[in-house]
Amino acid sequence: MGTALMSPAKRPLQLPEVNISDDGELRYLHLATPWVQGAMRVDAPYDIALEYVQRMMAWLLFVEPDSVAGRRAMQLGLGAGAITKFCWKKLRMRSTAVELNPRVIHVCRGWFKLPPDGPRLAVVQGDAGAEIRQPGHLGTMDALAVDMYDDEAAAPVFDSADFYRDCRALLTDDGCMTVNLFGRRVEFDRSLAHIVEAFGADAVWAFRPTREGNTVVLAQRQPLRPPRALLLARAETIEERWGLPARKWLRTFKPVA
Repeated sequence: MGTALMSPAKRPLQLPEVNISDDGELRYLHLATPWVQGAMRVDAPYDIALEYVQRMMAWLLFVEPDSVAGRRAMQLGLGAGAITKFCWKKLRMRSTAVELNPRVIHVCRGWFKLPPDGPRLAVVQGDAGAEIRQPGHLGTMDALAVDMYDDEAAAPVFDSADFYRDCRALLTDDGCMTVNLFGRRVEFDRSLAHIVEAFGADAVWAFRPTREGNTVVLAQRQPLRPPRALLLARAETIEERWGLPARKWLRTFKPVA
């Protein structure tokens, strides 16, 4: 999970401290609370450690594997940088991350192996709601990952139909958005209804929740329902090339309508 909270007008922006815990195998990022905002496997820093974050990569099922390198990805809410690092290092994509809290960026670069900006990587410190409306981003993103929570991890920071319409406008014709829906107050049906309003019911897919309570929803710019045989073939390729448990995804991942 990452932060991207917009401050109310005329009120100073209060950003939480960033903390790290480490059990020797996994390193965790926290925002001044015990809630986990991201994780990294210490001996494999460019892999994706958490199950729900792996599921955020389900857009790979909807594109030809040979076309992935050179596509563009954007992550809203940096967390521990897992998606951005994976897209940049493993998938060879042009990757952009947007994070409000400069401390998160600093800690990711110091402790979570986030590379410096370069020709294929840009980390933008700023408000995601404003950044995604920048004209230069419109229609350019093949994969958009939305995972934005405050320090209490109570509910998504941005969760309106208007926000999801802005997200849809970022995508290429075969682009996908994935969203992590988690939190003590989150009302899944309401969030899903907002996504459906923005994308259309026939463009939306959802996983069953993980044991930890994360539900990943995927929405396509243009509805596409590949035959199951094609999805299975792509899942096998995803596992072979990039080590993600894609065949397992197909047992818990379905269209919502």
